[in-house]
Amino acid sequence: MQLVIDIGNTQVKAAIFDGKEMKESFVFASVEDMLLSGIVKNNPVNNCILASVVDNIAPFIAQLREKWNVLIFNSETPIPIKNLYKTAQTLGSDRLAAAVAGNSLYPDRNVLVIDFGTCIKYNFVNGNNEYLGGAISPGLNMRFNAMHTFTSRLPLLKFDQSYEALIGTNTNESMLSGAQNGAIAEVIGFIEQYKQQFPDVNVVLTGGDVKFFEKRLKNSIFADQNLILKGLNEILDYNLNRIK
Repeated sequence: MQLVIDIGNTQVKAAIFDGKEMKESFVFASVEDMLLSGIVKNNPVNNCILASVVDNIAPFIAQLREKWNVLIFNSETPIPIKNLYKTAQTLGSDRLAAAVAGNSLYPDRNVLVIDFGTCIKYNFVNGNNEYLGGAISPGLNMRFNAMHTFTSRLPLLKFDQSYEALIGTNTNESMLSGAQNGAIAEVIGFIEQYKQQFPDVNVVLTGGDVKFFEKRLKNSIFADQNLILKGLNEILDYNLNRIK
C-alpha cells in the first residue's frame, strides 16, 4: 500500500493506493488537519510520495518519515517521461504529475492535460513521451478576486455553477458571464489551437473545478478529478522499480 500526498495552494489531497488502484481519497484544509485525521497512524502503508507547491512543511515531512519511506517529488526526481521544460526547477510539481498521469493514459501519443485549480494549467506531452510545457492562466475565483481587488466598485463574487447566460443583465451577472464564459472560451480556444498543431491530440481534464468545465465542453473529453494523485502514484512506482 502507498500513500500519495499533494499539497496545493488551498488544500491538501491524499490517497491510498494498492498498486494502480486508488482505494480511498481524502481532502484536508491543511497538513495539520491531515495529521489530526489519523490517516498517518491508521493505514498499513509501506511507501509515500509527497508533492507540494508551498514551503515550510519540514515538520510535517519529519513526522511522515518517522513511519514510512517518503519520496519528496521535485525537479530532480526521476520520472517516466522526458522533461524538456527549459526551467525545470520552477515547474510546479502538480503540473508535472498531471503530465505523467496523462501520458500513462495515452502512452506514445499526444496528450493535453488541463488542470482547473487556483490557476488553469495546460500541460502537453507529445507522442515521443516528452513534456514540452504549456500555459498558466487565472482560475475562476482568481478572476473574480482580481476584478474586485483592482477596481473600486465591483463586488467580490465566487463562481456560480448554475449560471450559463451570455448576456448579464446586472453587474453581478455581467461579472459572472465575463469570468465564467471567458474562461470556457479560453479553454475551447486553447484546445482548438492544439488540435490544429496536433490533430490527434487527446485532451484530459482534472482539478477542483473540473465538473464545471466538463459539463460545458465536448463529451468526448476525458475527465478525472484525481489525475494528479494518480500521476504521483505512477512516479512513486517508477522510482521504486528503479531501485529494485
